[in-house]
Amino acid sequence: MAEMTAPWATEKPTALLVLADGTVIKGRGLGATGSAVAEVCFNTSLTGYQEILTDPSYAGQIVTFTFPHIGNIGTNGEDIEDLNPAARAGAVGAVFKADVTNPSNYRAAGDLDQWLKKRGIVALSGIDTRALTALIREKGMPNAVIAHAPDGVFDLDDLKSRAAAWSGLIGLDLAKEVTSGQSSVWRETPWVWNEGFGEQAEPSMHVVAIDYGVKRNILRLLAGLGAKVTVVPASTGSEEILAMQPDGIFLSNGPGDPEATGDYAVPVIQDLLKTDIPVFGICLGHQMLALALGGRTAKMHQGHHGANHPVKDHTTGKVEIVSMNHGFAVDADSLPEGVEETHVSLFDGSNCGIALTGRPVFSVQHHPEASPGPQDSHYLFRRFVNLIREKRGEELLAERA
Repeated sequence: MAEMTAPWATEKPTALLVLADGTVIKGRGLGATGSAVAEVCFNTSLTGYQEILTDPSYAGQIVTFTFPHIGNIGTNGEDIEDLNPAARAGAVGAVFKADVTNPSNYRAAGDLDQWLKKRGIVALSGIDTRALTALIREKGMPNAVIAHAPDGVFDLDDLKSRAAAWSGLIGLDLAKEVTSGQSSVWRETPWVWNEGFGEQAEPSMHVVAIDYGVKRNILRLLAGLGAKVTVVPASTGSEEILAMQPDGIFLSNGPGDPEATGDYAVPVIQDLLKTDIPVFGICLGHQMLALALGGRTAKMHQGHHGANHPVKDHTTGKVEIVSMNHGFAVDADSLPEGVEETHVSLFDGSNCGIALTGRPVFSVQHHPEASPGPQDSHYLFRRFVNLIREKRGEELLAERA
């Protein structure tokens, strides 16, 4: 009698995502081997996976991409967002639905799998990312371990215990892990089609950017509007910043719990607010400005991660589609008198912007630099520059060019 054969071959999983509640999700491994413990979130962007994975705001997180086809435009040296690629600040893990295919794009200089290996990002493909997204929406962002072993051999008990034991992002100051090691001057200007990035020649103003995990395109947009940008580490004191004689101060995006970073950052911001120097904050910088003004922040259930979020600007009455990446939010009800809510999410009504009444100070939760994402909010950089120009008695720029 002929030997019976199985109707299909069962592929041995080479990667696991083990959630803190013991759930085990099996898939195919790619990228770096080994394991990483982090919080799992989902991102709804259709493009920009390199910019997402290199955004320092994703430190301590595993990004699940809801768009099924990730990696088909390859990778290149221009689409990264962390200041020091050697430090590999950004997401520690990535989850995809479809297997990564060979790149097909004229800008591609390499494939995603090899790039993930160089970045040290552990990745997994071949799972139902819709089901994982639904789980996060229902239960919140879980702590987890992502593991990749080409031989498919895992110590499952160890992975489960590590996932369950990790304390999570609450109370965790990650800005100190991703910030610049020393001060530097940024001169690169925004990318132009078929020309690449430019270099600033003659700046007309000086902006000091406090780096809590800043993204490159934020600095490019400031430089493109005429600002000499001095980037300083997150722990830089107010006296040192003011000694640089800035025309404006920028509070950058970054990862982790804003209250933890605020232990040392908030007193500095409060000192800076005693001056009349214009201040602009984004993401973590927005949250810490709110803390410095007397507000509170709170952990979100599922966070906002994607490039298709509708936000209303109360100062103009207009709605824009923006890029978001945050798991903490400012509690609008905690904002004291004299602090105006300027932007609000139309998904859930959460706070997305504040301004200090009668002062040149404002911030937003979303990412107006649009890397990745739509450019609806680019005007905010002009709004900041106009505060500097107004103080100096100069002609204002049109907010929307």
